[in-house]
Amino acid sequence: MYRWIEALHIIAVISWMAGLLYLPRLFVYHTTAEPGSTQAKTFEVMERRLLTYIMGPAMGVSLILGFVLMLQGQWLSAGWLHAKLLLVAVMIVMHAFMGRWAADFRMNRNAHSQKFYRIINEVPTLLMIVIVILVVVKPF
Repeated sequence: MYRWIEALHIIAVISWMAGLLYLPRLFVYHTTAEPGSTQAKTFEVMERRLLTYIMGPAMGVSLILGFVLMLQGQWLSAGWLHAKLLLVAVMIVMHAFMGRWAADFRMNRNAHSQKFYRIINEVPTLLMIVIVILVVVKPF
């Protein structure tokens, strides 16, 4: 049963990461759209659907199954797990910020540039790299 939970957890994490990597790219393109235009409305729909139907559920499943795996694996005292959980918390905060930025676009209040979103687009990638290394290598 553990391997099934692990497989589903990995699938959920991949789905969540896909959203965390794609949404800032949509924001980059959205910054070039005239507020209220058909193109801007299309981006708003894409962003909302990505957040609501993919990222939110995938994050929830990732966290629930990750908690189950953590308990079943008896890793509560592992240093690498504590580091991973801290980085997962940062990913949750990133998710929340992205939700806020999507709402700002919907209300024509975007205050950030393309460059900002291009830089933000790299943060989930860096977090993912470190998290995968922590989980696979278990350096401490």
